[in-house]
Amino acid sequence: MADPLSAPFADWPDSTFNTLSGWTWVGCYGGYFLQYDALRGFAHGFFTRHWSGRSPAELAGYLSPGVTVHCLRQVHGGAVVMAHGVAPPPWPEADGLISTAGGQSLWVCGADCTPVLMADPETGHVAACHGGWRSLAAGVLSAAVERLMGQGSQPAALKVALGPAISGPCYQVERSVSSKVAAPLHGDGLQRLLATGDLKPDPQHSGEPLRDHLDIRGAAALQLQDLGIPAGAIHICPYCTFKEESLFHSWRRDQRKAVQWSGIVGQAMASGTG
Repeated sequence: MADPLSAPFADWPDSTFNTLSGWTWVGCYGGYFLQYDALRGFAHGFFTRHWSGRSPAELAGYLSPGVTVHCLRQVHGGAVVMAHGVAPPPWPEADGLISTAGGQSLWVCGADCTPVLMADPETGHVAACHGGWRSLAAGVLSAAVERLMGQGSQPAALKVALGPAISGPCYQVERSVSSKVAAPLHGDGLQRLLATGDLKPDPQHSGEPLRDHLDIRGAAALQLQDLGIPAGAIHICPYCTFKEESLFHSWRRDQRKAVQWSGIVGQAMASGTG
C-alpha cells in the first residue's frame, strides 16, 4: 500500500492516496491524519507515527481550534468516565470517555489496540474508547454505549469508526484470550467469531495451549452490533498497524512503548440533551 505521507503536499489529495473506501487522508501544515467519511460532521482524526512527540493538547488544534482536551490513563479495563469530570493531569484510570458538552475533544492512544470513535448526530455526543482485548473483555464498549444512552442517545443512531489496529493474521493469542473476548457476545461467542472469520485457529500451532489468530476489530464490531448499533454504521479501517511500519507504531512488531493518538470532538448539544 502506498504511503500517502511520502507524497509532495502539492499533489494531495488525489486518487493515488485516497483509495480507501469510506476513509480520507487529511493534509495540513502539520502532516496527514485519517478520517472516516461518515463522521465528517464531527471533527476527528486517527493520527500516525509521524505525529510522535506531539500530545493531544497540540493535536487538538488540528481538529478544531479552541476545544478542551480530555485524556485517560489507560489501564486495559472496562471503566468509562464522563469528560466533564476529567480535569488536566493526572488523568483518571479508565479506557473510555464520553462527552458532556460541545467543544470537548476526547483522546485515546494505542499501538495495536483498536481506537473506537463513536458519534451521535442527533445529540452531538461522542465517545472514544481504547479497544484492547482486555478492555473488550471487560465490557468497555457496552459501558460507553450505556453512558451515551443515559444522555439521550439511541444505539441505532450511532456511527462508529474502528481505527488502525493489528489485523488477525498478525495477532496470535491463546484460546483463553479468544474466549474472554468472545464472552460478552450474545450466544456462543467463539462460534460467532469463527463463523465471521474474525477468529481462526492457528494452523501452524499444535499442542497445548490452543492458539488463534484474532481480529480484534471484528470482535469489537460484533460487540457493537449486539448493543444495537447497525452493522452498516460500523466501519473498520483496513490499515494494520503491524504491517504498515511506515505509518504506525506496533507493540507486537517493535516491542517498545510508542503510540499514536486518535481523537474526536463533541458538538453543541441539542435542546433538552447534555
